[in-house]
Amino acid sequence: MRFLGNRSMRFYLVFFAILAMALGSSVAAFADSGTGATVAVNAGTLSESGPTSVSATPVTLNGDDQTTTYALGLTVTDARGNNAGWNLTITSTQFNDGSGDTLPTTASAIQSTPSVVCSSVGNHCTSPNNSITYPVTVPADTTAPTPVKFFNAATNSGLGKFTITPTITVSIPANTVAGTYTSTVSVAIVSGP
Repeated sequence: MRFLGNRSMRFYLVFFAILAMALGSSVAAFADSGTGATVAVNAGTLSESGPTSVSATPVTLNGDDQTTTYALGLTVTDARGNNAGWNLTITSTQFNDGSGDTLPTTASAIQSTPSVVCSSVGNHCTSPNNSITYPVTVPADTTAPTPVKFFNAATNSGLGKFTITPTITVSIPANTVAGTYTSTVSVAIVSGP
């Protein structure tokens, strides 16, 4: 049996020492403590906007009570990032033809849940959990009365940007005088469900 000489032994020892240092430095490179990254996410606002005017489908008097509808397309944005929820309110002035003829103060109502569509870029919304019971009569008088809630987003819901479209039904009694009737409809958004 032959033993390795001192020279060969030194070669192997140097080789293993270099290999150990190479592996050790590789391990040290992966053991870096890292770099901290920070992202500031600032609160935005709560807002609602809607059309400046809408028209209901025309009605032709026929001796019977009738109804017509109009859609009120609203854009609601909750960019506050606080999960506080919100609600939409509505009120109106009484429909009148400018000559003293009016529709009843109870003529307008939201009969069913408004349609809701997420309109945020990327479609990342938290759908609003609405607890309003329908129908909701839209208050009306010569001067707009106290608004009523017609849609809400419970806490932990309603984050993002939405198109919310209530359909307003307007009742036209059989004894209505022919003419063009107008009303001012006011919608507002309020923090909290």
